[in-house]
Amino acid sequence: MAEWRSALKGQLPFGKVGTSDGIGVTFYEVKRFSVFQIAAWPETWKPVGAKAARLAGTETAPGPGMMAQGAKGTLLRIEPLKWWLISRDDRQNRMSLAIEDGVVLDLSSSRTWIKLNGPNAVHLLNNFLSVNLSDTAFPTGSVASTAFHHIGITLWRDEHGFNLLLPRSFAISLWEQLTDSATQYGYEVI
Repeated sequence: MAEWRSALKGQLPFGKVGTSDGIGVTFYEVKRFSVFQIAAWPETWKPVGAKAARLAGTETAPGPGMMAQGAKGTLLRIEPLKWWLISRDDRQNRMSLAIEDGVVLDLSSSRTWIKLNGPNAVHLLNNFLSVNLSDTAFPTGSVASTAFHHIGITLWRDEHGFNLLLPRSFAISLWEQLTDSATQYGYEVI
């Protein structure tokens, strides 16, 4: 297995930046993770979803636009017949399917994972995303595929805040836009 390298290496100004009003947004880059796309056929989505749920350590697979957090990973339902299985351990949750059941694709090296939270996280993200991120419209457990300056990203909300999976090749550009805009709220990179 190839050595994992951050797409943001050298770009993370660790520490506090911004206003004297405090910290409105906290950023964290998740390192060493895996992302597996699990795609089922229309007639196999239930058993494939059940297998993906077992791998994540959840009781059931989430419905469209939702996520489920399990003991072994997070399962995102990104499309009606597709899930993304995300694990903080990049060696965990490898899955295979018979071609008659579906297809598994390793997307791990194609994404950068950024977590952000804080009292101004919604305001910051709404500067860039055309998704209503209010607690009622996008509650904990919600997932969206959306665009950030015409670049497709995956966004989900967990009990700690927001998670962004960015295409690795655009990570630096999107990171710079996020942190430049976050300066108005005060931010910290941990």
